[in-house]
Amino acid sequence: MIARRAALASALALFGMRAACAADTSKAQPELPKEKLTIVTKAGARHDFDIEMALTPDQQEVGEMFRPSVPENGGMLFDWGAERPSQMWMKNTLASLDMVFINADGTIRAIAEHTVPRSLAVIDSRGPVRATLELAAGVTARRDIKVGDKVEHRLFTAKP
Repeated sequence: MIARRAALASALALFGMRAACAADTSKAQPELPKEKLTIVTKAGARHDFDIEMALTPDQQEVGEMFRPSVPENGGMLFDWGAERPSQMWMKNTLASLDMVFINADGTIRAIAEHTVPRSLAVIDSRGPVRATLELAAGVTARRDIKVGDKVEHRLFTAKP
């Protein structure tokens, strides 16, 4: 009897979580304008992405929230307008992400891999960055993208 109640409670909880996730996806922001971005590894490999541009505070506040997944060649670039510390979180974010923190010259400063969905833990850039790039979890490892690699995009220019 106790085992049946526990099984029923588990099933109801799982159903409730699935329903909550399904309802959450309706709150996702519409797809943002896209631009091309390339990451060049130290070994010379080039990885092309078609990324959404989160430019306004409202777009940045919502980001990837409520979306069930991120495409393998997609993602979202948060342009901070100038170098500053970037502190992100996963509140209402359903899919695990890799977060790539990028200096003004396009050099990758830090990477946070496989972030925890819905977590309120702060994910810090470990110093000032121009932008933060969110990719699908595991992309940086699968493509051997590392700190020190270069990002090619109109936002990043070499310092004189």
